[in-house]
Amino acid sequence: MSEALIEVKDLIKSFEGRAVLEGINLTVERGSVFAIMGGSGCGKTTLLRHLIGVIRPDSGQILVGGQDITSFDENMMDGYRRRFGMLFQMGALLNSLSVHDNIALPLREHTKLDEKIIGVVVKMKLELVGLRDFEHLKPAQLSGGMQKRVALARALALDPEIVFYDEPTSGLDPVVTGVISQLILDVSKRMGITSVVVTHDIGSAFKIADRMVVLFRGRVVAEGTPKEIQQSSDPLVQQFIHGSPDGPIPLRQSSKDYLDDLLDM
Repeated sequence: MSEALIEVKDLIKSFEGRAVLEGINLTVERGSVFAIMGGSGCGKTTLLRHLIGVIRPDSGQILVGGQDITSFDENMMDGYRRRFGMLFQMGALLNSLSVHDNIALPLREHTKLDEKIIGVVVKMKLELVGLRDFEHLKPAQLSGGMQKRVALARALALDPEIVFYDEPTSGLDPVVTGVISQLILDVSKRMGITSVVVTHDIGSAFKIADRMVVLFRGRVVAEGTPKEIQQSSDPLVQQFIHGSPDGPIPLRQSSKDYLDDLLDM
C-alpha cells in the first residue's frame, strides 16, 4: 500500500456567500503525480491556494504527513512552506535578476550555504531542466518555455518534498508543452517528489498523472487513474475531456435568473 502524503477532508470555502469549494475530499500518495483538472471557475485554483497555505478554509482539514496545516500558526506555516516548491502559472521570475540569481534566491533566503555551494546547486538544478548555459541571462531574454523551465529549477532549489504546479503548460506550443510535461514526470520520478498539478490541459494530465480528479462547481465529480477518467460514463466528464460545447457544463455561470437580475437594478 502506498503512503498518503496529502489528505483533503470535507474542505469547504465560500467568498461573500458564494460557495467555491463544497466538501472536497482527495488523497495524494507520496511520490506520485496527482492532477487536479476542471474548467475555469471550478475551484481548482482556490483548492491550490489552500494546499499551499495562502488561504484557510471555512471548515475541513488538509493533512500533510498527518499534520493539519489549516491549524498552523505563522511559524509552523513557514516551516511547512519550506517543504514544497511552487511553479506559478506565469513563472513569476524576477526580471531584475539573472537566471542564476532567481534560482539562488530561495537558497540565500532559507539557508546559510556559502556562495560557491549555492553556485553548484544552481548549476545542478539548471542541468535538470536542460538550461545550464543560460544562467547569466535575464528572464526577458528567454522564451516562454525556457522561463517555465527556469521557474521549475527555482522550485526545485531546496530539494522539496512536494512541488505544486499551477497551469504549467499554459500558453505554450505543443512541443514545449511536451517538454514541460516530460520534465515534470522526470523530476518527480528521479527525485522522489510528490507533484500536484493544477491544469486544464487534458493531454498533459493524461500523460503525466498517476491519479487525477475532475472538479465542477467546487465538487469532485470524478477521481481515478487517467484510464478510469477516460472511460468514465459521466457526461460531464466526457464533455470536459472532449471540449464539447454541448453538455451538462453550461456556458453561463450566473446563478440568478436573467430577468430577475434586470428587474432588481
